[in-house]
Amino acid sequence: MATSKTTNTYNRQNWEDSDFPILCQTCLGDNPYIRMTKEKYGKECKICARPFTVFRWCPGARMRFKKTEVCQTCSKLKNVCQTCLLDLEYGLPIQVRDAALKMCDNLPKSDVNKEYYIQNMERELNRSDSGALANNSKLNEPNDLLMRLARTAPYYKRNRPHVCSFWVKGECRRGEECPYRHEKPTDPDDPLADQNIKDRYYGINDPVADKLLKRAAAMPALPPPDDKTITTLYIGNLGNLTEQDIRDHFYQYGEIRTVSIVPKQQCAFVQYTTRQAAETAAEKTFNKLILGGRRLTIKWGRSQGRIGPLIGHQNLEIYEPVPGLPGALPELSNNFFNLEPGHIPLPNMPPPPSLMVPPLFGPPPIPPFFFNPPQLPPFVANPAAASSNSSTVTSESAATVKPTVHYPSQDPSRLGATQVNAERQE
Repeated sequence: MATSKTTNTYNRQNWEDSDFPILCQTCLGDNPYIRMTKEKYGKECKICARPFTVFRWCPGARMRFKKTEVCQTCSKLKNVCQTCLLDLEYGLPIQVRDAALKMCDNLPKSDVNKEYYIQNMERELNRSDSGALANNSKLNEPNDLLMRLARTAPYYKRNRPHVCSFWVKGECRRGEECPYRHEKPTDPDDPLADQNIKDRYYGINDPVADKLLKRAAAMPALPPPDDKTITTLYIGNLGNLTEQDIRDHFYQYGEIRTVSIVPKQQCAFVQYTTRQAAETAAEKTFNKLILGGRRLTIKWGRSQGRIGPLIGHQNLEIYEPVPGLPGALPELSNNFFNLEPGHIPLPNMPPPPSLMVPPLFGPPPIPPFFFNPPQLPPFVANPAAASSNSSTVTSESAATVKPTVHYPSQDPSRLGATQVNAERQE
């Protein structure tokens, strides 16, 4: 049942009074000399509706004033900040934390049951010395998903002022003195524009949590290979790390058989004796291991029996031949000088003209003549007989008579001369 300090004094002994709020570093701000106002029983808690002490402060210059929204009892039940309702250790929404740790929310939501539950939890918190609940022991357990999604530094941009509604309408007259932001507002259809405190606290329909869970699902993973005989991990980006440094860190996940380092490639291979130890090491170190200021690359090793036949066919793609291109060159078996395929002459192919050498023996080539050489008179053995028979030789017989050649130099065909007709000789 909701109570108020102005209506009645029913159950007033359970109203909360505290000296300092429970805040995260982002909401507290970066100013070490912060000024904070305190109002005892200033407002009702937006979860349990009990009056509590309200604190108000400004986290820094050009920031908006912030105040506590829930009481400290509700804050301790979920281990969240009183202002932003994010987890104090990881800075994540409750829905993401509960999904990673597999925690169930048993907080009642009705007024009477919620008031009774809060009173019992507050009584148990007062009895415990440490101020922590026993059922929240899972919050102290390390989780890989939370470590990857957690913020490593405060996000002070969340403390900026709200958007000036008058500036959006074009009616703001303050100019630079306006304490609000003169920026374009976010899209109203954006899911992040619809957030409320109760959904954030109970971990139901939180748009920020949905965004982070989708990001976690899209993160790269390292699934173990199907071959159960593989127990080797590839460690890359070693830098100046030695074999002893790698052995000292990876020995905590199981018994190591061998550690092989390749200095030229700056990588190493760690082989475990069991497959379970290799899977544990891969899960604990993938995208999370930093040694010597360098983030190491973790991959699974390959099977030694399958590396050979799969090297040339693992990523082989077959393409259709392009029409119109010449075929592949034949491979020669007499490549005695280990020449490249492009420099090996094909069989039955004449060499290029630049490599042709003139023969060392034989007659020299006949040079071309640009004039007709003089025709030599035929040699006659008996001049008298030739003169007596000159009258009986006709034009037809003279054409058929061939001159007698005694020396090769007297051959007119060898000298390039053409045969002269008998009519032209007359």
